Amino acid sequence: MRRISLTSSPVHLLLLLLLLLIALEIMVGAHSLCFNFTIKSLSRPGQPWCEAQVFLNKNLFLQYNSDNNMVKPLGLLGKKVNATSTWGELTQMLGEVGRDLRMLLLDIKPQIKTSGPSTLQVEMFCQREAEQCTGASWQFAINGEKSLLFDAMNMTWTVINHEASKIKETWKKDRGLEKYFRKLSKGDCDHWLREFLGHWEAMPEPTGRRSTW
Repeated sequence: MRRISLTSSPVHLLLLLLLLLIALEIMVGAHSLCFNFTIKSLSRPGQPWCEAQVFLNKNLFLQYNSDNNMVKPLGLLGKKVNATSTWGELTQMLGEVGRDLRMLLLDIKPQIKTSGPSTLQVEMFCQREAEQCTGASWQFAINGEKSLLFDAMNMTWTVINHEASKIKETWKKDRGLEKYFRKLSKGDCDHWLREFLGHWEAMPEPTGRRSTW
């Protein structure tokens, strides 16, 4: 029986190349995890003062609110994560970070030019590529206006809205706060990203809601 060599079959070579490219993309492609928090300085009875959405590769799969202190799974990925032992740890982390962010909002409220309740929208972001953390940052929006960006990789601040300059100086002087942001985004966020990627790579192409930040 005649043996067929791969080198004599362009179709086989093309299929092999496609499989190698897919495997390479899975191993070294960039993946991201994003936690979006919305914090209110004042909320009505029965309404949460903290809400959070969690996105893996810009796809929404978890929601949290402070009213019931529970995380709601969304889609197939959310259900898979819900079945793991990390679910309780994630719920605790979201609650603690929400409370810490609300304390920050209450501390800076005197510097915010508004007479009514204030809101703080926060995006905690981390990215992995080639099996290492390649990005970690925090973005802050005050009353809907994007105001500050903190790069946790090199510990630098960027003022987006000049009205937040004093807030930036206050936070920049607090080395403990900067280390806290770095630990959460470069440490904890990266840890969760690695945990969730194992479930993500085994799933079909997602079609859920995507992050707009």
